Amino acid sequence: MSGKILAERYEVQRELGKQTGRQTLLARDLQTQKLVAIKQLFLGSDFEWQDLKLFEREAETLKALSHPAIPRYLDYLEIDEPESKGFALVQTYVEGKTLEQHLRSGRTFSESEMKELAKSLLEILIYLHQQEPPVIHRDLKPSNILLHSRSGHSVGQVYLVDFGSVQNQAAKFGGTITVVGTYGYMAPEQFGGRSVPASDLYGLGATLIYLVIGLHPTDLSQQDLKIQFADRAAPLNSNLIDWLEWMTEPSLDKRLSSAGEALRSLENPRIINKNPRAEQLPGSKIKLTKTSEFIEIVIPPQGLGFGLITLFSGAVSLSVFLFWSIYLEVIKIYYLKIHSPYLWIHVTLEVLNILIPGIILPGVGAIFIFALFRELRLRIDRQQISYTSHLLKWRWNCTNPASRKQICQLEIETTLDRQHKSYRVTQLIIQAGSRKYELGGLYGGLSESEIDWLATELSQWLGLKIKTTLKYSKATEP
Repeated sequence: MSGKILAERYEVQRELGKQTGRQTLLARDLQTQKLVAIKQLFLGSDFEWQDLKLFEREAETLKALSHPAIPRYLDYLEIDEPESKGFALVQTYVEGKTLEQHLRSGRTFSESEMKELAKSLLEILIYLHQQEPPVIHRDLKPSNILLHSRSGHSVGQVYLVDFGSVQNQAAKFGGTITVVGTYGYMAPEQFGGRSVPASDLYGLGATLIYLVIGLHPTDLSQQDLKIQFADRAAPLNSNLIDWLEWMTEPSLDKRLSSAGEALRSLENPRIINKNPRAEQLPGSKIKLTKTSEFIEIVIPPQGLGFGLITLFSGAVSLSVFLFWSIYLEVIKIYYLKIHSPYLWIHVTLEVLNILIPGIILPGVGAIFIFALFRELRLRIDRQQISYTSHLLKWRWNCTNPASRKQICQLEIETTLDRQHKSYRVTQLIIQAGSRKYELGGLYGGLSESEIDWLATELSQWLGLKIKTTLKYSKATEP
């Protein structure tokens, strides 16, 4: 095999790997004098058209990608020789050992190295999944991860290779469900022919479990399809164990949904308690409940503060005054002659004096009812964020629910009165796509310490940093 020339350009150096109907060669490009990797698919007795479709799709996918940690497409060939016929994909050669080879040779990885490897692979997945349409690898496992120049406490350069199972469009071809991947590293949904970006996270999580335990997932027991490894991962801290369990959740609804979210959660671990835990800020009536599955904030009715009592007193005084005015108008009309030209003026004033209290009092009454009985609830789980008002037996949305995946920003916005050099109002804003969920504010009744507390709890649970914004009230802007 060594010395053979393919397509009058590629001189074969040696064989890198071989499977039934496939072969991977190391060759030298005689035009550039650079080493290349050539993947061959042969048209033998065991050939299936589905294999060719996946092979061609790998070539098309690599042609569209440009990332330093992914082999680059170079050429596509048809092999037409007496002893073999088929196709060949030429790509850049990545020197290094696979993660599988490192582990079999007895190499071990520290916790910091494992996190470094995880971050590198998540960054690659972020790039792939952000393509349009998303590129899903579908076969992420130790033998498809290459490490180059590993030394000291660094894993070195990380590469993701072998895109032969990649999906960048619907998972069905000609009505046939395509099931690809490697048992033990395949997410459960892949067995039904369905692959989503979170499927790659499962493969990465299973790979990292192998890295920690030293056993393939197939050699570990399962309970309700969940890989049982925690009892063997004693050296790892509990947050990292929880993160790996989260990555390998069998249910898509419970698994981390994106590589970006997985990276943020790795750097900012979630709360790992499984049972609901209620927390309260000293001196505050706000109740916060959180588990690894959800976080809920309950803001109780504000009650009758000085402002509301003042408003009510003013409204009652105004209403008494207006009703007294009605009485005087009635007296005037009674003593005026019916044919008086000023009669319509008095009638109009009487009607207005009746309408105004009829508008003011119900409005003030509604505010009072809200203050005494309305409860606000903000809840975020793995599917969505919701913000609702609860008044006696009624419930309605303050802001329509949004997908949990759309939450992109936490912001504490403070409005400053420049004239009096004091803070006027502070509110916490959760941005989810185009929707804003606002806690506090001018009529929110939350103190700055409550806003800071809630922002910190949400930041830790969501894995998002807190953005702070300072604004000036319009009346005092320079």
